[in-house]
Amino acid sequence: MALNTVPRKVGILGYGRLGQSLVSHLLTQGPELGLELVFVWNRDPGRMAGSVPPTLQLQNLAALGERHPDLVVEVAHPKIIHESGAEILRYANLLVGSPSALADQATERQLLEASHCWGHAVFVARGALWGTEDIARLDEAGGLQSLRVTMATHPDGFRLEGPLATAHSTGPRTVLYEGPVRGLCPLAPRNSNTMAAAALAAPSLGFDRVIGVLVADFSLKDMHVVDVELSGPPGPKGRSFAVHTHRENPSEPGAVTGSATITTFWRSLLGCCHLPSKPGIHLC
Repeated sequence: MALNTVPRKVGILGYGRLGQSLVSHLLTQGPELGLELVFVWNRDPGRMAGSVPPTLQLQNLAALGERHPDLVVEVAHPKIIHESGAEILRYANLLVGSPSALADQATERQLLEASHCWGHAVFVARGALWGTEDIARLDEAGGLQSLRVTMATHPDGFRLEGPLATAHSTGPRTVLYEGPVRGLCPLAPRNSNTMAAAALAAPSLGFDRVIGVLVADFSLKDMHVVDVELSGPPGPKGRSFAVHTHRENPSEPGAVTGSATITTFWRSLLGCCHLPSKPGIHLC
């Protein structure tokens, strides 16, 4: 069943493993769902050669408005959101696949201002975050006191920057970072998106009070493991509500994105196409 009687035009920014999967889905399933792929852009255009039809290749990011997209999907790098997110909102709704970009307060402010100025929505994909709606509901009800997200995988699956880029594992399992998510995102922009999504789902805690833990584990050669631990305030008898989820996501060796997350992202894309273009930042 089509999402709309008029095809919704979608553009993709990024042609890595996740971008390739989305492009394939849009080309094969998009027409019957009422979705039309109108462009694909990649920082290295050569990567699209031979697999993306030339008419769909966008060479200049600044020219995306000429394709008249309804939704632009970013699955490239947080830098794209930092540098171009606000401008993209002039033309279309934006689905952010790199929510770690929003740990930068200036970027978050610019996106919100552009969203309200142009009447377009900023959607944020939940990615590997399990229980997003439950976290958001608990936070909205004032029942969330702490939230901690631990992401563990083989060191080859990390793309680290700054001081973490030179960090070395001291054993079979090493904690590389433990602290506020805001401090981790600039150091691991491609490995902290689940934690950033958690910070957005729990605005009462936000990037400064949601705790992120990044773990290098040599035993996890083909898997990403995400643990989410949350608790509420103590009740009358001193006991607190608590939840701990443990998610094992198969992945290709050295891959940044797990296999199940790719499926989840496609569902997020379809989900935000059902939602109205309401200004603001919305998880989907």
